[in-house]
Amino acid sequence: MTTPSPWPLDVPGIAYGGDYNPEQWPLDVQLEDVELMRRAGVNLLSVGIFSWAMLEPREGDYDFGWLDAVLDRLHAAGIRVALATATASPPPWLTRRHPEILPRTADGTVLQQGSRQSYAVSSPVYRAYAVRMTRKIAERYGEHPALALWHVDNELGCHVPHDHSDAAATAFRAWLARRYGTVDALNSAWGTAFWSQRYDTFDEVLPPRTAPTTVNPTQQLDFARFCSDEHLAHYRALRDVLREVTPHVPATTNLMMTTRTKWMDYFSWSAELDVIANDHYLVAADPESHIELAFSADLSRGVAGGDPWMLMEHSTSAVNWQPRNRPKGPGEMLRNSLTHVARGADAVMFFQWRQSAAGSEKYHSAMVPHAGPDSDVFRDTVALGRRLQALAPVRGSRVRARAALVFDYPAWWGSELDSHPTQALRYPEEVMRWYRALWRRGVTVDVVGAGSDLSGYRAVVVPTLYTVTDRDAARIAEAARSGASVLVTFFSGITDEHDHVRLGGYPGAFRDLLGVRSEEFWPLLEDETPLLDDGGRADLWSEKTRLAGARAVRTWAEGPLAGLPAVTRNDHGQGAAWYVATRLDEAGTASVVDALLAEAGLTAEVPGLPAGVEAVRRHGEDGSRFLFLVNHTRAGVRAAVSGRDLLSGATAGENGLTVPPGGVAVIREA
Repeated sequence: MTTPSPWPLDVPGIAYGGDYNPEQWPLDVQLEDVELMRRAGVNLLSVGIFSWAMLEPREGDYDFGWLDAVLDRLHAAGIRVALATATASPPPWLTRRHPEILPRTADGTVLQQGSRQSYAVSSPVYRAYAVRMTRKIAERYGEHPALALWHVDNELGCHVPHDHSDAAATAFRAWLARRYGTVDALNSAWGTAFWSQRYDTFDEVLPPRTAPTTVNPTQQLDFARFCSDEHLAHYRALRDVLREVTPHVPATTNLMMTTRTKWMDYFSWSAELDVIANDHYLVAADPESHIELAFSADLSRGVAGGDPWMLMEHSTSAVNWQPRNRPKGPGEMLRNSLTHVARGADAVMFFQWRQSAAGSEKYHSAMVPHAGPDSDVFRDTVALGRRLQALAPVRGSRVRARAALVFDYPAWWGSELDSHPTQALRYPEEVMRWYRALWRRGVTVDVVGAGSDLSGYRAVVVPTLYTVTDRDAARIAEAARSGASVLVTFFSGITDEHDHVRLGGYPGAFRDLLGVRSEEFWPLLEDETPLLDDGGRADLWSEKTRLAGARAVRTWAEGPLAGLPAVTRNDHGQGAAWYVATRLDEAGTASVVDALLAEAGLTAEVPGLPAGVEAVRRHGEDGSRFLFLVNHTRAGVRAAVSGRDLLSGATAGENGLTVPPGGVAVIREA
């Protein structure tokens, strides 16, 4: 699909470590840290992420001595560093001297100093200070032998994805002028003839601040695009300084590619990062959080274009920011970490190395917990390090998938706008409904953007692609025309990129591909679950759909739409296009996925594995194959495989190999 890119990190094997914050600890603890890191097999640490106030305690007064000593100490221990720009949280003197850099919410509330990310990303004042600090760090440490990677800022947009300050308003107007050229083009795109919203100049435009009622939907959508672009522009400004000073050192920032981070379009960021890095945390209340983890890893690989990527942060055990923070169970940290590796990660890192004794994240787990090295968590940390060392041959190999799931951030933003047929639709829920069904069938999936090359995939699933460009809709249709089985779900193809409805009947951009035409949406009420002709039920959504070349696969068995199609299939070129015009129950979703996979000729990566065991292969350029088997069940599982387990050293016999309860095997296949 894509040409492999070389792995940019000069770190042996699978990189292993986490965020290291030595400024929180006295020297004797820092010295102990190095010895414990050696025991654990740590070879890469992120350093200096939140250290601005320590490095520049007063404007222009720099104190780099402590950081010099830390980097020298780590280098002497053979540990490489992902050195941060230290710009993730401005020091108190800066926000006091320049309160105009503070961000504002839509209702005008100023977000004050005392937390983190207390800056307006569009502020030219803040940008100048951040660029200056980045240059200072690059010039001081650019040739340090410990330096392996630049870590730009931290989790950009995590807490303030949308800023409504005056600086943001000015930058938004400039962004709109670049996007549209003329105010007449903006008026056309925004449909400002509605509600007397016509603009005479760009100077009249504001961010979508709190208003008497709903704000122009295209204005909201464009502001989301602008904010994503503005965070990327901030990254580029700092990255460009690093490239100027140290062109030989790669740079990245830690993205948050999960079902909970909505507002950054990471597919549009990927070309700017030398290596894709992701932060992922489980939701303790979700009994199937390991499936969402797999999705996040597949999305990370998709943003990376199939190249290996970094897991920059996850947790050894409990986090601190959920309503109830449960620790991880026995073996769970290992399963989590190796699932990321199975799905393309060549680095496994945590927040953080040593659990803080003070501050907002003191109850967030770490590689060295409050209990110290005499603890299960640290013993697991050491054990994971040894296993990752055994997986050194895996580095650089890639996952190959013949099924794709299309995931699109603008469609997420657009589908959840106000004033829609239902306010109950949640884009990630619709995506995960189909991803879970594929995961349970053992099918490896690439999670790709709407503009991705879909050639080579046998099955393509397109959930709720609400807003779509003509070009991206044509790519999806071409996949079917070229032989793929394409499945599109409800509320897809409805609007163009300006959130203008595609007239002539739903699903707009996909009518011809799907061979259907829907006259009217028929959203279902909260407790409404009408019956289908196969005995299954559906909820949330239905629509008055007419066949226009397709055939009905499922029809409504009751209610006002009785007899009308709910699921259809249409021959298209050498392939086929399925339309699911409702939200099927779990059995109905499974049935449709089974039919789709059978038609596409796709089977499980390892047929015959029981539910709860995932299997993923990575392929080396030299023809080597590594099969990861992750057992989420409480029973041992025998897999009909051949080769040697890199973790245990065991060789699979005639009857295959047994993966222990809650365990992982990585088979270098014969």
